[in-house]
Amino acid sequence: MTDTALETNALGKRYGRTWALQECSLHLPAGRIAGLVGPNGAGKSTLLHLAVGLLRPDAGEVRVFGRDPRNNTEVLPEIGFVAQDTPLYRDFTAADLITLGGKLNRRWDAAFARERIAQLDIPFKKPVGKLSGGQRAQVALALAMAKRPRLLLLDEPVAALDPLARREFMQALMGVVSESDTTVLLSSHLVADLERVCDYLIVLQKAHVQLAGPIDDLLDEHRTLVGPRADADSVSGVAQIISASHTDRQSTLLVRTQGSPVDDLAWTQHEVTLEDVVLAYLHAGGTPTARTGSEVTA
Repeated sequence: MTDTALETNALGKRYGRTWALQECSLHLPAGRIAGLVGPNGAGKSTLLHLAVGLLRPDAGEVRVFGRDPRNNTEVLPEIGFVAQDTPLYRDFTAADLITLGGKLNRRWDAAFARERIAQLDIPFKKPVGKLSGGQRAQVALALAMAKRPRLLLLDEPVAALDPLARREFMQALMGVVSESDTTVLLSSHLVADLERVCDYLIVLQKAHVQLAGPIDDLLDEHRTLVGPRADADSVSGVAQIISASHTDRQSTLLVRTQGSPVDDLAWTQHEVTLEDVVLAYLHAGGTPTARTGSEVTA
């Protein structure tokens, strides 16, 4: 059994003359809960649709557990997917959708779906079109997990929810994932939500993977440096300068180190948050300054 849940190699998807994804290469180890971050138009939804086999690549390849997902009756049952607008048959009740799921999926855990929906006090006999946005999102998650997928793809599932509904959704997600060995790839703009639940990060920017790796490792490798206004290239121990701001007397840098502390006593070091790292890479727009020729992606 492969230890890689999702892998892409020079993956590209074009709409007309515009590349939604280009030279997109990433490796998501099995068992991770990964956050997928990027601005609108970065290619997040395109990547997820390629991973679930709804789109055909124009370049490169995508593999789920080592196999091409498109029209693959062996791998598609291993994937659960909740699209951005949580598309459910609005005239169907939750009970109807659970019955339908049992007819469409060869490995279906109806008891799990019923239990999850009952725990959330969501009415079984009410058309889902009349449920709140948070309730519909929870129903969609329960149905996706009832497939008992090995890979769960979530495309902005909490974007339209209020803070309380978002927290309830994330708690439910953590609950169902803790009971299984499911790998999760969660697309979201809400870094604070990702920081609570994710242990792996992928940053997409301008159709490319800009940063990827375990969150703890990425936080250890990045620091904010504050020191005298100077040529930033003179700082030893720095692999990349991700962002820089300056006043007349002082420079503030967010940097990626070479794996050891920066030993220049002229600079004060500060630990970074996940939000610090994400915003710095997004603000850099794909052009962090490499000091050693190393890749931006992990």
